Amino acid sequence: MSNRAVVYKEPGKVAVENIGFPDLVLRDGPGVNPLNVGRKCEHGVILKVVATNICGSDQHMVRGRTTAPSGLALGHEITGEVIEVGRDVEFMKVGDLVSVPFNIACGRCRSCKSQDTHICENVNPDRPGSAYGYVDMGGWVGGQSEYVMVPYADFQLLKFPDKAQAMEKILDLTMLSDIFPTGFHGAYSAGVTIGSTVYIAGAGPVGLAAAHSAQLLGASCVIVGDMIEERLAQARSFGCETINLRHHDDIGEQIAQILGTPEVDCAVDCVGFEAHGHGSEQGEAPATVLNSIMQVTRAGGKLGIPGLYVTGDPGAVDEDAKIGTLKIRIGLGWAKAHHFVTGQTPVMKYHDFLMKSILSGKAQIAKAVNATLISLEEAPQGYQTFDKGAAKKFVIDPHGLVKR
Repeated sequence: MSNRAVVYKEPGKVAVENIGFPDLVLRDGPGVNPLNVGRKCEHGVILKVVATNICGSDQHMVRGRTTAPSGLALGHEITGEVIEVGRDVEFMKVGDLVSVPFNIACGRCRSCKSQDTHICENVNPDRPGSAYGYVDMGGWVGGQSEYVMVPYADFQLLKFPDKAQAMEKILDLTMLSDIFPTGFHGAYSAGVTIGSTVYIAGAGPVGLAAAHSAQLLGASCVIVGDMIEERLAQARSFGCETINLRHHDDIGEQIAQILGTPEVDCAVDCVGFEAHGHGSEQGEAPATVLNSIMQVTRAGGKLGIPGLYVTGDPGAVDEDAKIGTLKIRIGLGWAKAHHFVTGQTPVMKYHDFLMKSILSGKAQIAKAVNATLISLEEAPQGYQTFDKGAAKKFVIDPHGLVKR
């Protein structure tokens, strides 16, 4: 059987190619860590992919801002139907419809046992933490494809209780693999609670997910900042206040016009290392968001930082930034006694109750992020459109299974 997938070719270019049908072994290929080659995964399953999403983290690689090799199969946001189970799988069955956490986690190491599944110690020989279809993450094959292998199935997979009900809400449920837990983690770790005022930096899909999560957590006012008006309009569509950072470089002044004070209780960085300076003529300045959220968060506040920062960025603005060394005003954060929470999101800590929020109708995440369905063949165009700042979250439907 063939298995068509979205693969990274060169900076600015992806293509849909046949990568071969998966089996329960991690075989050699683009980006696979040599120490992972031949790894047997009888604890895994093969999924027929029902929905898989384009993520802003994928765009970093496609722009050439990482060391991703040509031919790397992309995609870490995966929802699918189990079509084959390994010998050691006990609880997942053929026919189950499941959400796959983008973190790959063994369930056996110290980190996993502490619910820190984002820093599993056994899946990536280079460092703790792994993900499908991502550079320097061990080489697990991506899921923007027709079929994909998922290891440690009994531990990781979130089974939807009713298949027909799940398909009715699949555009919401597909967000459980990454951006809904990621946005929620950003807001939750920033301490958002009843009555909080919160500033969200970035109105891409993760920023919009964080904003909706802040509303679910009870925030009294959610302010979203971005440089693209279309994305800010999407944030306003579900009740957020907004700041256009292309027109305003003083966030505190803009927050004061909304709240009467230039500070918020907490803030979330949903931008990461490709941040730009604020104002119409500003170029890339990777520490901008981190410094600005320290400026506008009250003393004693918390900062959630789900935005991606990397240790290797060949396209960075200076030599320090190429290894992730940024000019952060840590003295300001220290003086204000801020709490910082960084790193990948431990999806399994959140995905079950977020699923229930979706199924009950409480969470409207597909609406918040403007989920937009495309075919696998349309994925290259989706990448181009998303890269231009479209206020959409592209959901790939490889088999035409999702109701139009």
